[in-house]
Amino acid sequence: MSEINTDLAILGAGPGGYVAAIRAAQLGLKVTIIEKDKLGGVCLNIGCIPSKALIHQAEVFRHAAEAESLGIKLDMSGFDYSRVFKKSRSAADRLSKGVGFLMKKNEIQVVNGTGTILEPGLIEVAGPEDGKTHVKAKDIIIATGSRPRSIPGFDFDEEDVLSSTGALMLKELPERLAILGAGAIGCEFAHIMSSFGTKVTLVEMLDQILPTEDPDAAKVLAADFKKRKIDIHVKTRALGYKKTKEGLSIELEDPEGNKNTLKADKLLVVVGRVPNTGEIGLENLAITTEKGVIPVGDYYQTSLPHIYAIGDIVSTPLLAHVASKEGEIAVEHIAGHSPAPRINPDLIPSAVYTEPEIASFGLTREKAIMKGFSAAEASFPYRGAGKAVATDAAEGMVKIVYDTASKEILGAHIAGSRATEILHEVLLAKSSELLPEDIASMIHAHPTLSETVMESMKMIEGAAIHI
Repeated sequence: MSEINTDLAILGAGPGGYVAAIRAAQLGLKVTIIEKDKLGGVCLNIGCIPSKALIHQAEVFRHAAEAESLGIKLDMSGFDYSRVFKKSRSAADRLSKGVGFLMKKNEIQVVNGTGTILEPGLIEVAGPEDGKTHVKAKDIIIATGSRPRSIPGFDFDEEDVLSSTGALMLKELPERLAILGAGAIGCEFAHIMSSFGTKVTLVEMLDQILPTEDPDAAKVLAADFKKRKIDIHVKTRALGYKKTKEGLSIELEDPEGNKNTLKADKLLVVVGRVPNTGEIGLENLAITTEKGVIPVGDYYQTSLPHIYAIGDIVSTPLLAHVASKEGEIAVEHIAGHSPAPRINPDLIPSAVYTEPEIASFGLTREKAIMKGFSAAEASFPYRGAGKAVATDAAEGMVKIVYDTASKEILGAHIAGSRATEILHEVLLAKSSELLPEDIASMIHAHPTLSETVMESMKMIEGAAIHI
């Protein structure tokens, strides 16, 4: 059995783990990172990156079809989805290798295998060929991520019932796809698959698609989905399914208790994720979890002073950028610096990469009122921006939630083309404690989609021009 001595050991090389490793190396710590699969974790390999590669290809495909409006006839008969799949895997592999390069550049030791914490300061790693390594470290960061959540009666077999991983690995498109769960992942897959010609049906238990987003923003996407013949069932439960000669027969129940049957070739279940906190040795540390989540302090310390936890295994939004920032905060605390404690939840951006895109941060008006603010909202339509109209992207809105007394920005909710990019101007203003007048008075290039942000701020000041 080999032995490694290091300052910091990190269990998991996803966006939380590998970013923490690089930051620790920058701060002069000797770092060892342990990963049982590929560097980059779920995000780079079976999550954010390959799905965005598929989304890009879907948009290329849709735009090619739109060329007919210019009198161009395109022969789409040679379309082969397996090539789309290969391009998505190429993007994932390239970025995973890029993380490997960053590990070498920063002199971070990578140990491949499954890690189990035996005691504070000691991790046993079982390698792919049954070899074992003991990693001794003063500090440990647990960054083991999460996996798709299944629901009773719909266990994943990755043949008929798919997880998000199984959907990413499809090399052929189903003719009919049912999706249980209309959150960000469900809506993104609906966008991808329908773009390539699959008949998609979305089923959501709550009263709107994208249940955590602003209702008006969700309505923009729902309207676009309906134009694209994506069927949407909200306030609807899936009771079970049967496999028949014609495919899958899925039983649904509406709010009144009426039952109907949905036919599909494959069923994608995306109803959340489960933290990977089992079988990593928490029982050896007397660290207890709450529904699989590890409680942490201001700097992501667990109940043991030299063991930290970040990312999907703690009670913060399951987002790659959140895990990365948490990793930086934990490492800076370990290195004796004084980072700002935790992440302000009101400054976390949310992004849904459909078309139109949905992006947000902070409070909705309803939640702001519940918190005691005298809240109002200003909503500027995309159709009021010349760039949006010129690029056939006129459907959408920028909504700013603000306090009427102080004019403090409380949140932003954007639905429309490039929403995930233009959100950050408002987020920067919020984090810098700027007021709407500061953005309203700033010259924005014309024509740009960012003018929608300027105009929404002018609305707050009673001075909007293009509405």
